[in-house]
Amino acid sequence: MVKEEPPSTSKDLQDLQRRVSLLIASVQSNSKVVAFMKSPVGQYLDRHPFLTLTLLVFAAVSAVPVGVFLLLVVLTSLAAFVGVILLEGLVIAVGGFSLLCVLCGLGFMSLIMSGTIIVSYMVVSSLVNYWISPRLWIQHNSNCDC
Repeated sequence: MVKEEPPSTSKDLQDLQRRVSLLIASVQSNSKVVAFMKSPVGQYLDRHPFLTLTLLVFAAVSAVPVGVFLLLVVLTSLAAFVGVILLEGLVIAVGGFSLLCVLCGLGFMSLIMSGTIIVSYMVVSSLVNYWISPRLWIQHNSNCDC
């Protein structure tokens, strides 16, 4: 009770084999591949097919972890960049608010100091005018008539 394969399956396999052969021939006739195969590394890999297959499998398998790592690096760099910008904005905002507070305090202190200086000037001026009044000068000048 063994079923025979239909003839179309063998034709499909022959067609697939022909296409793969054409693909291999086109790759082998590529000028870059020919130049690589003439190099010492290409000749060494041609003499050691197991090493070539191992390198090819390693490159294919390691592509995903390397890609994930590079994605992680890029995302971490972007996060750090955004974090630095946010942190810098926070520092500038806090610094600006602190500067505003200091300047307001200095303005208030300037008003107090100006008021104190003006009041002191008025008091000293009044005391000087009271102590050295013009009538004392007049009396002093009249006594000194020589």
